[in-house]
Amino acid sequence: MKLQNGDLLFVTAKETGLSGAINNVTQKQKNVSYDHIGIIEKSGNSFFVLHAAPKGGSQRQLMKDFLKDQAEDGQKVVVYRLRSEYRKTIPAAIEKANSMLGKPYNFNYILDENSYYCSDFIERAFRKDHIFKLEPMTFTDPETGTVNAFWEAFYQKKNLKVPEGEPGCNPNGLAASDKLEKMEELK
Repeated sequence: MKLQNGDLLFVTAKETGLSGAINNVTQKQKNVSYDHIGIIEKSGNSFFVLHAAPKGGSQRQLMKDFLKDQAEDGQKVVVYRLRSEYRKTIPAAIEKANSMLGKPYNFNYILDENSYYCSDFIERAFRKDHIFKLEPMTFTDPETGTVNAFWEAFYQKKNLKVPEGEPGCNPNGLAASDKLEKMEELK
Protein backbone atom coordinates (compact mmCIF):
# COMPACT_ATOMS: atom_id res chain seq x y z
CA MET A 1 0.00 0.00 0.00
CA LYS A 2 1.25 3.47 -0.85
CA LEU A 3 1.09 5.67 2.23
CA GLN A 4 -0.11 9.23 1.84
CA ASN A 5 0.37 12.50 3.66
CA GLY A 6 -2.32 12.70 6.34
CA ASP A 7 -2.91 8.97 6.70
CA LEU A 8 -3.74 8.08 10.30
CA LEU A 9 -1.90 5.26 12.03
CA PHE A 10 -3.90 3.43 14.70
CA VAL A 11 -2.02 1.14 17.08
CA THR A 12 -3.76 -2.00 18.31
CA ALA A 13 -4.49 -2.20 22.03
CA LYS A 14 -2.91 -4.64 24.44
CA GLU A 15 -5.18 -6.59 26.75
CA THR A 16 -3.73 -5.41 30.07
CA GLY A 17 -2.41 -2.33 31.87
CA LEU A 18 -3.21 1.18 30.64
CA SER A 19 -3.79 -0.08 27.09
CA GLY A 20 -6.34 -2.66 28.23
CA ALA A 21 -8.04 -0.15 30.54
CA ILE A 22 -8.39 2.39 27.70
CA ASN A 23 -9.84 -0.26 25.44
CA ASN A 24 -12.19 -1.67 28.09
CA VAL A 25 -14.12 1.59 28.40
CA THR A 26 -13.79 2.93 24.83
CA GLN A 27 -14.10 0.02 22.42
CA LYS A 28 -16.86 0.83 19.91
CA GLN A 29 -16.64 -2.10 17.48
CA LYS A 30 -16.01 -5.74 18.37
CA ASN A 31 -13.16 -6.25 15.89
CA VAL A 32 -11.48 -2.87 16.42
CA SER A 33 -9.47 -1.96 19.49
CA TYR A 34 -6.83 0.74 19.49
CA ASP A 35 -4.88 2.57 22.18
CA HIS A 36 -2.76 5.02 20.18
CA ILE A 37 -2.93 7.19 17.05
CA GLY A 38 -0.61 9.35 14.96
CA ILE A 39 -0.73 11.18 11.63
CA ILE A 40 1.72 10.71 8.75
CA GLU A 41 3.63 13.68 7.41
CA LYS A 42 5.46 13.02 4.15
CA SER A 43 8.46 15.30 3.67
CA GLY A 44 10.46 14.67 0.51
CA ASN A 45 11.12 10.92 0.47
CA SER A 46 10.80 10.59 4.25
CA PHE A 47 7.76 9.68 6.32
CA PHE A 48 7.27 11.01 9.83
CA VAL A 49 4.58 10.34 12.43
CA LEU A 50 3.25 13.30 14.38
CA HIS A 51 1.84 12.10 17.69
CA ALA A 52 1.68 12.54 21.45
CA ALA A 53 3.16 9.67 23.45
CA PRO A 54 4.02 9.07 27.11
CA LYS A 55 7.69 8.78 26.12
CA GLY A 56 8.63 12.04 24.39
CA GLY A 57 5.36 14.00 24.54
CA SER A 58 4.15 15.68 21.35
CA GLN A 59 6.70 14.72 18.74
CA ARG A 60 7.67 14.21 15.11
CA GLN A 61 9.17 10.75 14.84
CA LEU A 62 10.64 8.97 11.83
CA MET A 63 8.04 6.45 10.75
CA LYS A 64 10.50 3.54 10.82
CA ASP A 65 11.24 4.33 14.49
CA PHE A 66 7.52 4.65 15.29
CA LEU A 67 6.83 1.25 13.69
CA LYS A 68 9.81 -0.31 15.50
CA ASP A 69 8.50 0.97 18.87
CA GLN A 70 5.08 -0.60 18.23
CA ALA A 71 6.58 -3.90 17.05
CA GLU A 72 8.77 -4.07 20.18
CA ASP A 73 5.59 -3.72 22.25
CA GLY A 74 3.89 -6.49 20.25
CA GLN A 75 1.36 -4.07 18.77
CA LYS A 76 0.23 -3.75 15.17
CA VAL A 77 -0.40 -0.58 13.14
CA VAL A 78 -3.49 -0.11 10.98
CA VAL A 79 -3.77 2.65 8.37
CA TYR A 80 -6.93 4.74 8.06
CA ARG A 81 -7.43 7.43 5.43
CA LEU A 82 -9.74 10.41 5.30
CA ARG A 83 -12.45 9.96 2.68
CA SER A 84 -11.76 11.98 -0.47
CA GLU A 85 -14.17 14.81 0.38
CA TYR A 86 -12.23 15.53 3.61
CA ARG A 87 -8.66 15.20 2.31
CA LYS A 88 -8.43 18.96 1.63
CA THR A 89 -8.21 19.43 5.44
CA ILE A 90 -4.89 17.56 5.69
CA PRO A 91 -2.39 20.39 5.00
CA ALA A 92 -3.92 22.60 7.72
CA ALA A 93 -4.08 19.65 10.14
CA ILE A 94 -0.41 18.82 9.61
CA GLU A 95 0.51 22.48 10.05
CA LYS A 96 -1.48 22.59 13.31
CA ALA A 97 0.06 19.30 14.51
CA ASN A 98 3.55 20.69 13.87
CA SER A 99 2.65 23.79 15.90
CA MET A 100 1.81 21.56 18.90
CA LEU A 101 5.13 19.67 18.92
CA GLY A 102 7.22 19.88 22.06
CA LYS A 103 4.30 19.95 24.50
CA PRO A 104 4.38 17.30 27.23
CA TYR A 105 2.15 14.25 27.31
CA ASN A 106 -1.15 14.65 29.17
CA PHE A 107 -1.06 11.86 31.75
CA ASN A 108 -4.38 12.96 33.30
CA TYR A 109 -6.43 12.53 30.08
CA ILE A 110 -8.33 15.70 31.02
CA LEU A 111 -8.22 18.31 28.25
CA ASP A 112 -5.93 21.28 28.83
CA GLU A 113 -3.94 23.67 26.65
CA ASN A 114 -0.49 22.75 27.98
CA SER A 115 -0.27 19.02 27.27
CA TYR A 116 -1.84 16.47 24.93
CA TYR A 117 -2.69 12.79 24.84
CA CYS A 118 -2.64 10.98 21.50
CA SER A 119 -6.24 11.25 20.31
CA ASP A 120 -6.51 14.77 21.77
CA PHE A 121 -3.47 15.74 19.66
CA ILE A 122 -5.12 14.39 16.47
CA GLU A 123 -8.57 15.83 17.24
CA ARG A 124 -7.00 19.27 17.80
CA ALA A 125 -5.00 19.02 14.56
CA PHE A 126 -8.28 18.64 12.63
CA ARG A 127 -10.49 20.73 14.97
CA LYS A 128 -10.77 23.79 12.69
CA ASP A 129 -12.40 21.60 10.03
CA HIS A 130 -14.57 19.59 12.49
CA ILE A 131 -13.27 16.22 11.30
CA PHE A 132 -13.59 14.64 14.76
CA LYS A 133 -15.70 15.67 17.70
CA LEU A 134 -15.24 15.66 21.42
CA GLU A 135 -17.68 13.43 23.26
CA PRO A 136 -18.45 12.85 26.93
CA MET A 137 -15.74 10.51 28.23
CA THR A 138 -16.67 7.36 30.04
CA PHE A 139 -14.60 5.29 32.41
CA THR A 140 -17.43 2.86 33.14
CA ASP A 141 -16.93 -0.83 32.55
CA PRO A 142 -19.71 -1.86 30.14
CA GLU A 143 -20.08 -5.25 31.85
CA THR A 144 -20.47 -3.98 35.42
CA GLY A 145 -21.92 -0.50 34.86
CA THR A 146 -19.49 0.91 37.44
CA VAL A 147 -16.27 2.89 37.04
CA ASN A 148 -13.53 0.53 35.91
CA ALA A 149 -11.28 -0.38 38.86
CA PHE A 150 -8.11 0.56 36.96
CA TRP A 151 -9.41 4.09 36.35
CA GLU A 152 -10.73 4.46 39.90
CA ALA A 153 -7.24 3.70 41.27
CA PHE A 154 -5.52 5.71 38.49
CA TYR A 155 -7.33 8.95 39.37
CA GLN A 156 -7.30 8.29 43.11
CA LYS A 157 -3.46 8.21 43.01
CA LYS A 158 -3.51 11.63 41.31
CA ASN A 159 -6.01 13.06 43.84
CA LEU A 160 -8.42 13.74 40.96
CA LYS A 161 -12.00 12.71 40.50
CA VAL A 162 -12.67 10.40 37.57
CA PRO A 163 -13.60 12.77 34.69
CA GLU A 164 -16.73 10.80 33.80
CA GLY A 165 -18.79 12.78 31.29
CA GLU A 166 -16.11 15.42 30.66
CA PRO A 167 -15.35 16.20 26.99
CA GLY A 168 -12.61 14.13 25.42
CA CYS A 169 -11.76 11.63 22.74
CA ASN A 170 -10.03 8.28 22.32
CA PRO A 171 -8.50 6.25 19.49
CA ASN A 172 -11.49 3.89 19.22
CA GLY A 173 -13.89 6.82 18.92
CA LEU A 174 -11.76 8.44 16.21
CA ALA A 175 -11.51 5.14 14.30
CA ALA A 176 -15.33 4.91 14.29
CA SER A 177 -15.65 8.23 12.39
CA ASP A 178 -17.61 7.97 9.15
CA LYS A 179 -15.11 10.46 7.68
CA LEU A 180 -12.42 7.76 7.68
CA GLU A 181 -11.97 4.54 5.80
CA LYS A 182 -9.91 1.65 7.10
CA MET A 183 -7.17 0.75 4.63
CA GLU A 184 -4.97 -2.10 5.88
CA GLU A 185 -2.54 -3.27 8.52
CA LEU A 186 1.08 -2.31 7.92
CA LYS A 187 3.33 -5.34 7.58
